Amino acid sequence: MIISIIGSGEPTEEISSLAKEVGKELALRNIMIICGGLGGVMESACMGAKSVGGTTIGILPGNSPNDANRWVDIPICTGMALARNVIIVKSSVASIAIGGAFGTLSEIGHALAENIPVIGLKTWELSKDGNRNHSLIVANDPKEAVDKAIEAANNRAPL
Repeated sequence: MIISIIGSGEPTEEISSLAKEVGKELALRNIMIICGGLGGVMESACMGAKSVGGTTIGILPGNSPNDANRWVDIPICTGMALARNVIIVKSSVASIAIGGAFGTLSEIGHALAENIPVIGLKTWELSKDGNRNHSLIVANDPKEAVDKAIEAANNRAPL
């Protein structure tokens, strides 16, 4: 199983800590992580996964594998900048969004449009016409985020 981690490129200490714990929790369950491969939430999640022997994949915006954070096992260069966001979410059975700015919001949108469940941990809230949209599944802590991601992935309708 591969779950994507999406989120802040420049996170607070709290968001970094949450990402590290999510990465660790996923790896402890033998789930691979796919992310954007750079710093911030991506690096923290990879660091957490690697601390317990997990496997990490980084979908990089540029052309050099050397751009990946040091915790990425498999760097994949795209030369696609933010367009790589589609690859990140489409390569996973669920996404966990931690913090984040507009790049994260685009990944959330791409995932939901493709029926890929998204679990939110201190990230965006969605609404339409002034009404809260519950497509994004809210989690309160890293363990709950991972539990909900696995459950949502397992319950996802086959394509």
